[in-house]
Amino acid sequence: MTGESWVGWYRDRAGTEALTLSTDGRRLHARIRGHELTGETFTGLFPDPEVPPDDGTFTLTPAGALCGCVLEWDIPMPVYDDGTVHRAALRCLLSLGRPAPGAPDGDLERLHLGLALHFDGALFTSGHAENDFEGALAEIQRQLPPGSYLKSCLSCAFSDYYPAAGGGLFGGLACFRDAKDAYREAADADAVLGIWDRNSGSVQETHRCPDFERRPAEGPGTGHRGPFPPPRVELLPVQGDFQPPQASTA
Repeated sequence: MTGESWVGWYRDRAGTEALTLSTDGRRLHARIRGHELTGETFTGLFPDPEVPPDDGTFTLTPAGALCGCVLEWDIPMPVYDDGTVHRAALRCLLSLGRPAPGAPDGDLERLHLGLALHFDGALFTSGHAENDFEGALAEIQRQLPPGSYLKSCLSCAFSDYYPAAGGGLFGGLACFRDAKDAYREAADADAVLGIWDRNSGSVQETHRCPDFERRPAEGPGTGHRGPFPPPRVELLPVQGDFQPPQASTA
């Protein structure tokens, strides 16, 4: 896999610092305040144990992962439109809260992700309802003009999430580029599980490679997770005289 680097800003209670992120499509490497942090996802960035940061340099979860900060960076994002692949920019804003009191496994008190695609003079945003790259990128894709699509691993015909688990914030996709025909025939979760050991490893939602093919909009070849973007789930209107519960004044 070819690597790429992204630049941006890191902010916490101690101030604002330059941020450099690099990735090979599977693992993240961050350089902040002269320290190297690595991991497979943004909620799992760990300082180098050989060069531990001084107390107070970062806020860390009980497991030692970075938290209590805001990361902002840009990712070059190819967009196919009108027979041509255009270079767009995906602006990412990720807020990682502090560890939630008493929460197991270092869960954060809050996590917010905002994405904004700058393409062809227009801005397409993910809004405020999504907290993972899968949902945020799907929301942006729904807004693009007909015939236009993001060219990344998430929109590829050969990627899927493990059926028994959620995709997580970032980096949980499996790539089936070495088992393309078998994946095209996998019509449901059981079928995907049956070929799971043939995947080529995890990839990040924003990565892309020469094997990219656009994911079908319906029918065969959509695997376990379905088409991209998936249909938006609309909330059903409440019928009758239902009233939300009121806070007690006792």
